[in-house]
Amino acid sequence: MAQGQRQQRQGAKREQQSRTGDPDLKERLVGINRVAKTTKGGRTFSFGATMVVGDEKGRVGHGLGKSREVATAIQKGIENAKKEMITVPVINGTIPHRQEMKYAGAHVLIRPASPGTGVIAGGAMRAVLESAGIKNVLAKSLGSSNPANVVKATFNALKALRDANAIAQTRGISVTKVFQG
Repeated sequence: MAQGQRQQRQGAKREQQSRTGDPDLKERLVGINRVAKTTKGGRTFSFGATMVVGDEKGRVGHGLGKSREVATAIQKGIENAKKEMITVPVINGTIPHRQEMKYAGAHVLIRPASPGTGVIAGGAMRAVLESAGIKNVLAKSLGSSNPANVVKATFNALKALRDANAIAQTRGISVTKVFQG
């Protein structure tokens, strides 16, 4: 099997087109956790699905759904992700500045990249960054590789990003003054 076909098939697994009816949003399954609870009658299995939802135009959200069935867990995860959507400043397909963030044991670093670089990131971070519409970025997960915590750390890093307009507005000056000195 050719490398391109393998990547294309993996991409099809990673991204799904709108289970909930919104054609702009794309859902990505980051991970499924199976949990076993031992009771008097035997083991009861339940599932937790970590989902990322985004329109690839700067809006992204993440959610966790739990249920006894995988499909229901995914559906609940998508609904939770839609409730937690944020807007990310994307400038020319990349982020405005370097950002480092920690969440629990996960520690992530994201840096802007020049056009043509692509998304250089691991699985959980890649899902969040691509769903947000970021085309060129360098990212590294430095701490725990737990997908749920990596997604939350990446999400918090994107939430902390500010563009020049936001900073100028906070300082009470116009953007043209920022660039003129």
